[in-house]
Amino acid sequence: MLLVQPVLLVTDESCSGWYPELHSSTIPSLKWRILLSSLPSKFPNECSVLTMDKLKFGSQRCSSSNYSWAPEGAVIICFTSGTTGRPKGVTISHSALIAQSMAKIAICGYDEDDIYLHSAPLCHIGGLSSAMAMLMVGACHVLMPKFDAKLAIEVIEKWDVTSLITVPAMMADLISLLRGKEWWKGKDSMKKILNGGGSLSPELIRGATIIFPKAKILSAYGMTEACSSLTFMTLYDPIFQSPDQANLSSRTNRQSSSSQQGIPMGKPAPHVDIRTDADDSLGVGRILVRGPNLMLKYWNQAPTLDCKDQQWFDTGDIGFIDDHGELWLIGREKGRIKSGGENIYPEEVEAVLSQHPGVHGVVVVGVPELRLSEMVVGCVQLKENWQWSNKAYGSVPMNEDHNVLSGEILRQFCKENNLTGFKIPRVFYPWRKAFPTTSTGKVVRGKLRDEVILHLQPLQGRL
Repeated sequence: MLLVQPVLLVTDESCSGWYPELHSSTIPSLKWRILLSSLPSKFPNECSVLTMDKLKFGSQRCSSSNYSWAPEGAVIICFTSGTTGRPKGVTISHSALIAQSMAKIAICGYDEDDIYLHSAPLCHIGGLSSAMAMLMVGACHVLMPKFDAKLAIEVIEKWDVTSLITVPAMMADLISLLRGKEWWKGKDSMKKILNGGGSLSPELIRGATIIFPKAKILSAYGMTEACSSLTFMTLYDPIFQSPDQANLSSRTNRQSSSSQQGIPMGKPAPHVDIRTDADDSLGVGRILVRGPNLMLKYWNQAPTLDCKDQQWFDTGDIGFIDDHGELWLIGREKGRIKSGGENIYPEEVEAVLSQHPGVHGVVVVGVPELRLSEMVVGCVQLKENWQWSNKAYGSVPMNEDHNVLSGEILRQFCKENNLTGFKIPRVFYPWRKAFPTTSTGKVVRGKLRDEVILHLQPLQGRL
């Protein structure tokens, strides 16, 4: 079932592999098809397909043209990644895209001297809004068909790329390939990196400063419904820090002085207002936002906001704002685990576990359990030269060749880092393959949860 009913399809030679198989009955709403290249031989009699030559000939014959605009100033329908359900079509206005682009220019410092690598797809709101920002300042654009770390490195060196955007998975791939290559060419050219789609771990931040020592590294929190970024945070600035000084110590100190765990997201962009609906002294609640960057509505749904009244939009995330005005993310409401009557947000637990030196990646999910309703399970990817053991804590052998992790070791680590007892995973599962993700690198928790349930069925019978 199509989420939208497109009337126009524009393709080029890169679509030749699938386009000839596309018939009129496949998408009944299609009225026009435009090819940016010559007409394929497989479509000699396809009169509904227009080429650029036909369009030019038609425009020469017409003395005037009639123009039409999308309703409500809409410019694009951009789809969410669908990590918590079916993707939604987000209708975004021209003014929202301009407001977002201006914020990125002001905060990231984009200018006409930038050479920007399109590392993110243009169908993703992060890639699209960053591309618009670069167009507005007159920067140079370098396009690649799809992100591949090896190809990206070659492109960066060839064109002296100065700026790109990443998600944590992209940064991890770049660091892995460039580890030990201290004199690669892109080390000097890269000046601005904006990370989104999840926060960078302290280890990834340190790795990024080593391979990009002259780049200012920022992180953004946002969503498609907000036309990309809502808050920004500088992780590393070479003007004020050296690579070995890059860390989150100041934020860690703030967090240790607070009774709340969470992930720092930075401060709001100039055009954004943020608050929570908390009614307690801790200030923890649903994160609400407003501003000119918000969407018009979900496609084929009634408008969710009245821009004139500046209503607040519920992000669906849980967090709080500290005394410094910085937003802290605790977790997503839809991903909440209900265990023993307590609310547990996976992101909060993952933030603690990811700090262990033996943990490469971690995802926390809740699986059905008779007594607790849901049981907290941690899926852990180990770093190279680390080994998993099911032996009891204290009896795990250690030697010079490798380090060992176990469920008990990780539970003890959580306790030492002040994670409340009911939030600590009851079961840890060593995950020996890649986590299921969307095209933008976000973990699909529902799919992972289904896999975990299958893996743990024999174990649950003994619990």
